[in-house]
Amino acid sequence: MIYIHIPFCKSFCTYCGFYSELCSGDGSQRVQNFVDALCDEIRSRRGEPGFSALPDTLYIGGGTPSVLPLEALRRILDELGRRAWEEFTVEVNPDDVTPSYAAELRSLGVTRVSMGVQSFDDRVLQWMNRRHDTAQTLRAFRFLREAGFDNISVDLIFGVPQMSDSSWEDSVRQALVLHPEHISAYQLSVEEGSALHDMIAAGRLTEADDEQCRRQYEFLYSALRDAGYVHYEISNFALPGREAVHNSAYWSRRPYVGLGPGAHSYDGALHRSWNTEMDFESAKSGGRLWTLESETLTEEDIRVETIMLGLRRSCGLPATWLESHCDPAVLSRLLSTGQLEQLAAPASKPLIRIPERHLFTSDAIIRRLV
Repeated sequence: MIYIHIPFCKSFCTYCGFYSELCSGDGSQRVQNFVDALCDEIRSRRGEPGFSALPDTLYIGGGTPSVLPLEALRRILDELGRRAWEEFTVEVNPDDVTPSYAAELRSLGVTRVSMGVQSFDDRVLQWMNRRHDTAQTLRAFRFLREAGFDNISVDLIFGVPQMSDSSWEDSVRQALVLHPEHISAYQLSVEEGSALHDMIAAGRLTEADDEQCRRQYEFLYSALRDAGYVHYEISNFALPGREAVHNSAYWSRRPYVGLGPGAHSYDGALHRSWNTEMDFESAKSGGRLWTLESETLTEEDIRVETIMLGLRRSCGLPATWLESHCDPAVLSRLLSTGQLEQLAAPASKPLIRIPERHLFTSDAIIRRLV
């Protein structure tokens, strides 16, 4: 499992606090330096467990990978070694997708495209400082289909302060008209370093309240369930058999290698590592453009992480594991109040999960367990 982080964006979204660099992606020296450093990192880390770990997937995310020139992407893939990935995902912005770009992604072996739609309301998109509008989303989706992509995921965001319930419901319905194989929907969060954080701190904006967010989340999973989608993780829905292979492996704590600035890696056991952000000044004086840092996980770290990731999924966790790693009294209370439920499964391997009606308060349930 390999993740590659492309840190470049043409503009910053209002809500985004993730590490990224402003860049047009037009072949500038900054992009060339990044690709050189990334290829060096691929060569130096090729022997790590994640390179050969199953599932054999590749995910290129960002930032905005679709701003990267295709020749740069081709060079990165050549360095990795071309192969038939079980799943190969690239994130794109709708306004970057043209018929020729979609066809080129197919020729490079991409099997799955994740498109940052976020909303089908142009006023909401403008507030988000997104570069696309609804018309561009519809065209991009059509171009991807015409290029032969039969595995497309779209991202949506709910809980936007000035987005009405009717606007959100219309966005969900428009997404369903496209009938993508996968939909990811996230509640807007206030990230430090984002323009949204600054607006709220200055009193220029108030966050959406819990009731609005709950209503919109409940409409989301009800509408998608009625349309035949499987709610397999708190924020993720798929047509049967189209669950994201790469992301599902993260939630199972399998080994993966993260390449590029800001990317994280895990060896599947006790060690996690991450890359720093790019330091162009250091690189000018002969240093690395980014460096690798690491930590050793404790048994408690692993316990907490297993609970947090496992209870995000509809399959939950083995009851015997939870019983041996959580306070029995707390576990019993959560089961008796319906905040946890035991799945109908063979008696020898019962599973416990958070029922869908309580997923909106999953953070509070998980906190009580850990």
